[in-house]
Amino acid sequence: MQYIKLLVLLSFLTIPEENKKALFEDAHPLLVGSRAVGMGNAYTAVSDDATAGFWNPAGLVQSQGVKIFGMNKFHNRNHYAFDPKGISYGYRSFAFFWGNKIALGTNITNADYNYYSLAHRIHSHIAVGGSIKFKRKRFVNFYQFFGYDPSYDLAILMKVKPWIKAGMVAQNFPGKSGIQMLTGGIAYQYNNFLFSLDTSLPKKNLYFGFEWALIPSVHVRMGNSNQKWAFGTGYERKQIAINYACISEERKKSHFISVEIRI
Repeated sequence: MQYIKLLVLLSFLTIPEENKKALFEDAHPLLVGSRAVGMGNAYTAVSDDATAGFWNPAGLVQSQGVKIFGMNKFHNRNHYAFDPKGISYGYRSFAFFWGNKIALGTNITNADYNYYSLAHRIHSHIAVGGSIKFKRKRFVNFYQFFGYDPSYDLAILMKVKPWIKAGMVAQNFPGKSGIQMLTGGIAYQYNNFLFSLDTSLPKKNLYFGFEWALIPSVHVRMGNSNQKWAFGTGYERKQIAINYACISEERKKSHFISVEIRI
C-alpha cells in the first residue's frame, strides 16, 4: 500500500510546463509495440516484453534470455511511417536492451533515436532501470552507433501485491536539463484479465486499457490513449508473440503489427 501512496504523491510533483510537441519530437515511447498500442499506451507498469526498454527499462528484468522485437506500421504510411525494433537480454537480476525508433514522413527533422538500457532487480519485488537515448542524423553513409544530443530515462517497477504492479518513469528530453515528464502507472492482473492505467505530468495525459486472454495463447485488447481509442489482438506461444493493433489518430486510423521472438 505504501508503494501506491508514493506513486500518487509523485504524480502531483510540479514539473515545468513544456510547449506542445509534434509527434515523435521527443523520445517518448507512445506507439511502440502493438500490445502496448492495443492497450491504449498504458504500459508503464506492464512492460514485460522486449519493448520495456522504451516504456519502462526496469521491466526488462521480468524475463530471462534473449528477446528480439520488430514492428511495422502497415497502413496509412503516407501519414507517417514508424518501424521500431529492439533486442533485450535478461540474466538473473540484470537485463540489457538496445532499441531504435524512427519515424518517416513527419515534419520533424530528426525523429530517429537509439536506446541503450540497463535494469537491475534490487529486491524480490523492486527493480530499477535507466536508458540513455541518442538522436541520429538522417541519410548518412555510416552507421551511427550512438548519435548526438543524449537524454535519459530513470525508472522503477514495484510488485505491490502478486496481482498489482506499479511503475514510474522520469524522462529527460534532448537539449533540456532535469526531468521534463513524469509518467506513473498501475497494472492489475486477475486470472486471465489485465487492466492498466497510466498518467503523465505536466501534460496531464491519461491512458488506460485492458487485455483479456480468450484462451492461453489468444488475447484481445482495448484501450484509450489520451482520448484516442485503440484495440488489438495477439497470438502468443512460448517462443513467439504476434500482435496487431489499431488506434485512431488525427482523423485517421493507424494499424500496426509486431513480432517478438524469444530465444
